[in-house]
Amino acid sequence: MKIIKGRIITGVLSGFLLTTPVTGLMYLTYQWVKLPFVPFDLFDWVTRVLPGRLVTFGIDMMIDIFRLLRINVANSAKSAEQIIAIVQFLVGGMILGGICFGIYNRFKSRLDSISGIITGIVAGTPFIVISIAIGQSPDSPLFKVPWLLILFLLWGIGIAEIYNKLTWRTDEKQAVSEEDSASMKTGRRRFLWRISGYAAVITLSGTYIGAVLSRMKRSSVMNELNTTMAHRTETGNGIPFPNLNNPVVPAPGTRPEYTPVKDFYKVYIRTEPTIINGSTWRLPITGMVKNPLMLSLDEIKNNFRPYNYFATISCISGRIGTNLISTTMWTGAGLQDILANAGVKEGAKYLYITSGDGYYETVDLELIAADKRIMLCYGWDGNDLPVNHGYPLRIWIPNKYGMKQPKWITGIEVTDKYKEGYWVERGWDAVANVKTTSVIDTVAVNAVYESGGKDLIPVGGIAFSGDRGISKVEVKVNDAPWKEARLRSPLSDTTWVIWRYNWPMEKGEHVFQVRCYEGDGKPQILVENPAHPSGATGVDTYKVTI
Repeated sequence: MKIIKGRIITGVLSGFLLTTPVTGLMYLTYQWVKLPFVPFDLFDWVTRVLPGRLVTFGIDMMIDIFRLLRINVANSAKSAEQIIAIVQFLVGGMILGGICFGIYNRFKSRLDSISGIITGIVAGTPFIVISIAIGQSPDSPLFKVPWLLILFLLWGIGIAEIYNKLTWRTDEKQAVSEEDSASMKTGRRRFLWRISGYAAVITLSGTYIGAVLSRMKRSSVMNELNTTMAHRTETGNGIPFPNLNNPVVPAPGTRPEYTPVKDFYKVYIRTEPTIINGSTWRLPITGMVKNPLMLSLDEIKNNFRPYNYFATISCISGRIGTNLISTTMWTGAGLQDILANAGVKEGAKYLYITSGDGYYETVDLELIAADKRIMLCYGWDGNDLPVNHGYPLRIWIPNKYGMKQPKWITGIEVTDKYKEGYWVERGWDAVANVKTTSVIDTVAVNAVYESGGKDLIPVGGIAFSGDRGISKVEVKVNDAPWKEARLRSPLSDTTWVIWRYNWPMEKGEHVFQVRCYEGDGKPQILVENPAHPSGATGVDTYKVTI
């Protein structure tokens, strides 16, 4: 039993030594020629098959850790998921190594190459099937399978050969002298070090070159975004901000009123954004319609009147004080216009929207009929949608959280049957109306100025209530009464409002709180509630020592 346990532990170590270079090679070819990266595909598959509450628990725990460590959730969430995906794959390789050594222990003879090939096929087939089923490599399975099969065959042959080198001779019944035994142990240690060295070189080389290629791609994308990013006076297509002359100047440190595209928050269900070829993409509108449509992107742009809206969108999983919220100019075709062209049949009640990343959501036709602003959006800030934000098409619905607004749309079915959306199936709110919230972005202690004989510190942030407007924002410092802040005119009735409060400075430790009221005077919910299932509520606080 002791020997078996030792061999399984050795198998776990061997699995790690072989899985790391396989991961490095996968990453290199993933960045180079977009071949499959199985760790990402495996992670995406696991998050889909796990119970929704377990996935939600994982998301909540990750956000809590980020907030505790003061890490920006919007900038770091996807990187964390990718790290988890790689660790998950490595752990899987280690477990497989242990299982292989446990099975090999039943053999009483040296393993041959056929055993290694069989091991590679058996171990690799589930990963290959998952990668083909859920992966988004632009190449056909006939091109992907040989590459993945080669890697897993090498892994299987390697694990069998390591077993032979490290354990087989101990099964021999003939006596071995102490000198020969010591020599064998030394040889095995040298073999392990040699394998470790090879694994390290391949892993580090593949990872480094892959990372360089990744940075080059990101740099190219960022350079493109930097030329079309948000401006202080107008959008990327020259539309001036409607509040240019508003006298309320945001407090220093307040987030930009108009979010640079490169800083727009990103949330999607995969580890990587979905890539769709816009030149060949078509949008089918099918189901209960008199005139089924198959629209190209150019047809959507040219055959329907374009609408432009300044709009804020937020994520339902954001906590109080969230940075999973952004604002830009949205451009698209009115969904009412497109459906009128299709001719919706009597009795139809819903749109069932599917996406290239496997996402799906249902939209009530009554909601669309009541709001002509709802659009199929193809542009941000005067340019095409960025790839990582839903290119070529996403839907925009005022007053709804982002979970109700699919990206990378690939199909729309008009139906009389309600189907739960992706996150609704996993326990989130089916309605998902935006909760009114207010946030303190800054207490600008480094921007003190004198006015009326007092030293004042600018305090500022945002308030948002979907399309319901903000009529008032109030700030409270310690136990003092609530004081009304000044509001900057919003970019539109569907964006956040920037507020500013000039606080008479006092030395000491202070706790700032903020609350707001909707356009009709309805106060935000002050009772603290978690993000799940309907969006967070409560009062944002900000502590500072002066």
